[in-house]
Amino acid sequence: MTTSAPTDTLAERFATARQVADAVLFEGYVLYPYRASAAKNRLRWQFGVLVPPRWGADRAEPSHQRTECLMEARAGARLRAELRFLRAQRRTVQRLRPDGTFETVPELELPDRVLVPWDEGVEERCPVDVPVAELAGDGVTVPFTRPAGEETEPVHDADGRQVGRLVRRRAEISGTLRLTARELAGPYAVQQLTATVTNSSDWQPGPDADDRDAALPRSLVAAHLLLGLTAGRFLSQTDPPEWARGAVADCRNEHAWPVLAGPPGSADVVLSAPIILADHPAIAPESPGALYDALEIDEILTLRTAALTDQEKREARGTDPRAAEVIALADGMPPEVLERLHGAVRELRAATGPDPTPEPARPDTPWWDPGADDSVDPLTDRITVDGRPVGAGSRVALRPGRRRTDAQDLFLHGRTARVEAVLHDVDGGVHLAVTVEGDPGADIRREQGRFLYFQPDEVAPLEDE
Repeated sequence: MTTSAPTDTLAERFATARQVADAVLFEGYVLYPYRASAAKNRLRWQFGVLVPPRWGADRAEPSHQRTECLMEARAGARLRAELRFLRAQRRTVQRLRPDGTFETVPELELPDRVLVPWDEGVEERCPVDVPVAELAGDGVTVPFTRPAGEETEPVHDADGRQVGRLVRRRAEISGTLRLTARELAGPYAVQQLTATVTNSSDWQPGPDADDRDAALPRSLVAAHLLLGLTAGRFLSQTDPPEWARGAVADCRNEHAWPVLAGPPGSADVVLSAPIILADHPAIAPESPGALYDALEIDEILTLRTAALTDQEKREARGTDPRAAEVIALADGMPPEVLERLHGAVRELRAATGPDPTPEPARPDTPWWDPGADDSVDPLTDRITVDGRPVGAGSRVALRPGRRRTDAQDLFLHGRTARVEAVLHDVDGGVHLAVTVEGDPGADIRREQGRFLYFQPDEVAPLEDE
């Protein structure tokens, strides 16, 4: 077993996957308006936190993370794993006294920033490279430790005179990464890979320091794994081949979910993250930098960040270097880049047949007036599902499709609902607006017209009409 960094094609796949993994690593790290004083930035570190076992025993946060997935490793294949997490580094601010000593202060004003106490996230990696053949039986267990430490950084004013310093303290962190694999019975040469990350700290909370704030510096934050095969492939946990569905269902994942990473069509790298992702997640190409969302919401964030007052921007710059980068990015974004964030077409549906020649329209004519279109009526239209007519008032069982729904919809699988309307979109799609039976807020949803929407193949009629 070695711990060297991969240097071949797999290394390039890891580099691509890290673009998404970085978004996982810093999800919620510092939220708009990027100031330490903002209420939303006072309760941090929400994803993938593995706490010391003696602190988390009677609390809701775990000390371990377990990933299980299937792989088809070829002869001589090696498994490369990279555990990544943030380490909370506590930063305090001190002012220089006239006598040359330092005193801890709640803030230190500088011309361009306001320095305040803050927990900085330091990225840590634990790489492992091991032959797949060595993962049988007890497998491989890799312990790791990051020692405690303290550093100081002088702070100078605009004239170059020292006016204070930043003191950064780190607590000791220790853990283990265990990798095992076992052959599954059957005609297919497939193995179940298990990767377990554990916080093994022996830190004992004291009577004066037993809250979450005390445990965080000894925790693995936003912990996630990159797994790669030098020869072979992983099977999707979300959309496995039919023959593997039973084995995939037997996999046990705790506090993490593995997805295929890298370019679409590739299957030699898996990202196991504490945030549910789809296979082959990617950063939106319109994102110009680390705004910590990296999606269309960047436009809103950019505009709102640019509108912060000068004092708010000074505090944001002093909160964290990454927050300072966001301020600089928003302030310096060229108009053409900002315009590029304003919507994007990601998929085009093929159309067949000639387009009908439209009648010339008056300039004040709306492109579509649903009130004047007699061809559709959400309250009376009926569609056929499983050979039965379905429309407003119909009772249906919900069966959300996995490929186009989200986790919230999946929670409703098997629940019964009432169809409130049948809606047709301009692309020819049909959507059923429903309210869930037993939902205490159904009357309010109906009154406000705020329904849940499913497609016809995601429901099953419960009765004939």
